[in-house]
Amino acid sequence: MVHLLLMLAAVVVQDAYGRPAPPPLRMKGGCYVTSSEVGLFRVEGEAVILSFPMFARVLHVRRIAPSSARYVISKANGSDSAAAEDKERVVQSDKQLWFLPAKASDSGEYTCTYRNETYCVTGSIRLHVYEPRAADMEKLSFPITATVGEELTLKCPSIGDFNSTCRLIEWYKDSAPSRLQPGRGSSFQWNNRSLSIPKVQRSDAGVYTCQLNVVINNQQFKVSRALLLHVEGPDLSITSDPGRTTTTTTTTTSYTPKFQRPVIVSPLNGSVYEIQEGSAEEMFCRVLTECEAADATEVTWLVNSQPVESSYLDGRALQGGRRVTRTSEGCQIELRLIVLAITEKDASTELRCVTQNQAGRQEVVTHLQLEDSTFTWLLVAVVAGSCFLTVVSVFLCALFKSKRKKKMDYFLARQNSTF
Repeated sequence: MVHLLLMLAAVVVQDAYGRPAPPPLRMKGGCYVTSSEVGLFRVEGEAVILSFPMFARVLHVRRIAPSSARYVISKANGSDSAAAEDKERVVQSDKQLWFLPAKASDSGEYTCTYRNETYCVTGSIRLHVYEPRAADMEKLSFPITATVGEELTLKCPSIGDFNSTCRLIEWYKDSAPSRLQPGRGSSFQWNNRSLSIPKVQRSDAGVYTCQLNVVINNQQFKVSRALLLHVEGPDLSITSDPGRTTTTTTTTTSYTPKFQRPVIVSPLNGSVYEIQEGSAEEMFCRVLTECEAADATEVTWLVNSQPVESSYLDGRALQGGRRVTRTSEGCQIELRLIVLAITEKDASTELRCVTQNQAGRQEVVTHLQLEDSTFTWLLVAVVAGSCFLTVVSVFLCALFKSKRKKKMDYFLARQNSTF
């Protein structure tokens, strides 16, 4: 009995200070289904690597798949293996699918499945490949907002899968065929991965494209990403008086917006996301606006007042999955933010949901906070210990009752023999 109680105490301590069990996954078609990945928007003719970070994180946290596991990536309404349709151009590498290069016909939903004798787990992602002339810049570009006069650094986002290249990244602005030239007489500075604007001006607004050439399987491919820069505030000009800065505002025709200011309905300002360390969190920014203004309404997430792609979370945070749905009050715009593998460094991180259109702007501030699971698991341990002691008590009671009954039977039998 003492040995069993010691074992129970060890289990209680382990549960109390160990990591909580992850939440259950939903089941569909005989497989456990992970949260869908953020949709991918790419341009035809470029190298595209399709990955499943949410799916991979679930397998890692739950310790389901060994390092030697094999995965099957398939396309909806396609063959069992997406790579089997075009072996030379489409190649599967572990939990990734490489398009060398991508075609518009590659657009669609893809699933990655791991299956063994016990588990079947699947994740999905939707890929959109646009022809260069029909590219939707609103969906292809990463939105960034800056204020006149601030120092801004633009990083080429989502190129971690191509980090083996040693070539410099080339930057282009709008539709200009020649690349941006840093140095004297230029307002731009750049290095291997980023483009810097020391003092942002209104004329700096526009679409910036970072482009690099990568070598995969001894073949060279182009990879590009687009960033849409919005600049707020009036331009600053320097007068002849040294040290004196005056603000000049460009004269424009007065305009009364016909749309109402967008309203953020979720999350609430000042709310806190309590997250378990090591887990992934999926957050939504939901904005209510008029349906006529939905296409012109911008919604984005900021991390510590920085764009997600330029923040310290780059590589662990995914923003996307914009969706517009009609409601009784207008149209609701939903933008998803996924943060993978929460760490202690993320505690108290500030997240901002920002929305704006020609009628106005609104933003809400939320924070990340690590969940203290000690009390919860101590409570679970106490309940488990109580149940265990109850079972032991019932067992001992039944045992002693049985022995007592045998003694009574022996006493009665002996009494009868005496008579």
